[in-house]
Amino acid sequence: MAERTEKHGFAKQAFDKIQSKYDVAQAQEALQWISEMIGEQFDTSGDMDNVYKQLRDGRKLCQYRLMNVIVPNSIPKMNSGENNFKLMENIARFVQAARAYGLSDSETFQTVDLYEKMNLHQVILCLFALGRKAQKQGVLGLGPKESEKNERTFSSETLMQGNRVISTQYGYNKGATQSGIIFGNPRHM
Repeated sequence: MAERTEKHGFAKQAFDKIQSKYDVAQAQEALQWISEMIGEQFDTSGDMDNVYKQLRDGRKLCQYRLMNVIVPNSIPKMNSGENNFKLMENIARFVQAARAYGLSDSETFQTVDLYEKMNLHQVILCLFALGRKAQKQGVLGLGPKESEKNERTFSSETLMQGNRVISTQYGYNKGATQSGIIFGNPRHM
């Protein structure tokens, strides 16, 4: 990992807050799911250093691996070697394929979140979102099952009954008002 300059003040507080959200058990569950999906045994302990080590190059996430098991040929080309830009491109391809699969921007992560170990919590959240979507498609999933759409239609009579509800029926506050309440100095003109 390319070491960035040491963080101070607000930047350090923000970074520490992001890192405090990281859940080791959740990360371990995500790595175990990847191991099962790609059929490869590797260290699935959930500590940050191991997650970073296993996923940093993007290879387990890309070609002939996780994303292509879920959606065949979703990532047709994967870079090999140790060139930083090529490895970051692997991660970017995975994120792009995840978005194409149906994940929202809030469920995915930025390349630097994984490659520079900036926000591994978001990476794990992305894997769980991907696992939920995969489970809905009949593939081995991760985490709770994604909910189904439950659209309801009401008759015009039922909708009219809803319009007849008087707001005081929700609760009565025994005549309390805000009259006589003054905050601060009045405005003098």
